[in-house]
Amino acid sequence: MAHSHSPNTIPRRRSPEVGLTRRSVTIFLCALVLFIVVMPFAQYLADPGLVEGPLLAITLICGMLAVGGRRKSLLLAACLALPAVAARWLWHYWPDSFLHGLFLTLGVLLFLQVTVQLLWFIVNARDVDSEVLAAGVATYLVLGLMWAMLYLLVGYLEPNAFTLPSSAAAGKQLDSFNALYFSFVTLTTMGYGDISPAAPVTRMLAVLEAVTGVLYLSVLIARLVTLYTGRQA
Repeated sequence: MAHSHSPNTIPRRRSPEVGLTRRSVTIFLCALVLFIVVMPFAQYLADPGLVEGPLLAITLICGMLAVGGRRKSLLLAACLALPAVAARWLWHYWPDSFLHGLFLTLGVLLFLQVTVQLLWFIVNARDVDSEVLAAGVATYLVLGLMWAMLYLLVGYLEPNAFTLPSSAAAGKQLDSFNALYFSFVTLTTMGYGDISPAAPVTRMLAVLEAVTGVLYLSVLIARLVTLYTGRQA
């Protein structure tokens, strides 16, 4: 006699895991949020780097673990994250232009790898769960951090790449907090205009970031709606 199967008894396929552990992406998201929230308050300290450094190191290492589900991915991320953390701390105690440029370059490459692999994870997800949602939010925040590092790198190579307000123009260069602020203002297309790109490279980077922010949200929402609709069908 044939047995009838209820739709509820059909097991759902799990989404492919991207992190070293099941909750690696969620932990990475928490590290990102903590870093972004604490950054403004660190500016009131005599040496903001004493707070920014550890939080950034935690964020980079959590990013490495968030994409370390495969051995090759973990190895590549480790080769970027660990030297970046070392260069950041060496630069803090021994200011050197090479160490600063090395840290920024490795940080950009690591966040680029994280962005690509989290996007792959979202696109190949078979269901909407907490890790998929965490990956969606984390990718958006990583884009802001990655562009902030790009702005710092360009500012390091070209000191007059940005026009700063008079209250922040004492050093003539973009610092880490203002780069983060400008990046997220551009990513969300708010555009206050207090900090503006002055060089052709920074203007093009700002345009690319604004376009990326708009397209990412559109594609992400469409993908999540598709997954949720397929789940309800």
